[in-house]
Amino acid sequence: MKTTKKGFTLIELIVVIAIIGVLAAILVPSMLGYVKKSKVSSANSAASSIQKAINTALIEMDEESENGADVTYITRTRGTSETDDGTFAATGIEADDQATLWKKIKHYMDKAKRCAFAASCDGGAVRAVAVALDAKYTGTYPAGVVTVDNYKSYSASSPDELSVAVSAAETKIPKTDD
Repeated sequence: MKTTKKGFTLIELIVVIAIIGVLAAILVPSMLGYVKKSKVSSANSAASSIQKAINTALIEMDEESENGADVTYITRTRGTSETDDGTFAATGIEADDQATLWKKIKHYMDKAKRCAFAASCDGGAVRAVAVALDAKYTGTYPAGVVTVDNYKSYSASSPDELSVAVSAAETKIPKTDD
């Protein structure tokens, strides 16, 4: 009687492991590129959302008290803990109006509490925004400033560093002839 053994030989297993290793060596670097692209895209999307929230809040403020058009620059830092809400400041308006503006922005974008941002405003409309989702990835509105190739140049966690990204975003605004 002939007996047959079922299973894989050692050579077959080594070949399969080698093929998996080659595929992993090819795929892992490209997958890391997709993660960076995704995070940059997410930060740019957050900047667009914050721009819309700030614009809506400024319009509402302007309708209520006519102070929305006086805002020229807005900054927000992240809190350091669950109980620390961070800081919010809007140049051009009083402290009470700043608190009202921050409340309205949070109303229109709940995630605004979780990120740091800076925004340049003119005549009650947001011209440019930079948002730091974390210390590594910053996004801007208008988009196109931060890319996978240069995102390290714009990593920010404070409004002072975010002002560089806001200035770069302002250069993307189409010029209008007056």
